[in-house]
Amino acid sequence: MKIKIGDTVETIDDNIKGTVTKIEGNVVFIEDEDGFEVQFQTEELMLTRPDNSIRHSVINADIDNIIKEKSIKRKKQSQVSKPKQRHAPKIVVDLHIHQLTDSTKGMTNFDMLNLQLDTARRQLERAIENRIPKIVFIHGVGEGVLRQELETLFRRYNNVEFYDADYKTYGLGATEVRIFQNLQP
Repeated sequence: MKIKIGDTVETIDDNIKGTVTKIEGNVVFIEDEDGFEVQFQTEELMLTRPDNSIRHSVINADIDNIIKEKSIKRKKQSQVSKPKQRHAPKIVVDLHIHQLTDSTKGMTNFDMLNLQLDTARRQLERAIENRIPKIVFIHGVGEGVLRQELETLFRRYNNVEFYDADYKTYGLGATEVRIFQNLQP
């Protein structure tokens, strides 16, 4: 951009317009609209045209292409969940006795097992009622009594399928239940 004496210029950073009165190297002196003489560096100024159109003020820019770019409607990118996340169970129920009650004082093994099974049955019923497709029951490894009782409970439902849960996520002591929603319980 070559500025010469008599050009109308405008500052890039401020709202100051004026006419170039003198140029000394890289310093340009302008007389602003109020009649004051102000000096600026050449890179702080841009030429303006008499019609004050922004199209003529911007140098080396293709305004029409920029306007077309902005007016093109872009598709929203939908978030695609990873397969592992999509098929991940929505509910995880920990059946360890210390998760279900504050104290086991005075409870027999039979009472503890019944509490665990009642909790599992309630959560399974809730999942069926709320149309939740998968649920994981964490029962621990132990002697396998709770696991066997859970399998007996799950067999009573004709709309569920059960299998060992993902080893990487839950370890050995968990069972995943898949619920088929279109069958009657």
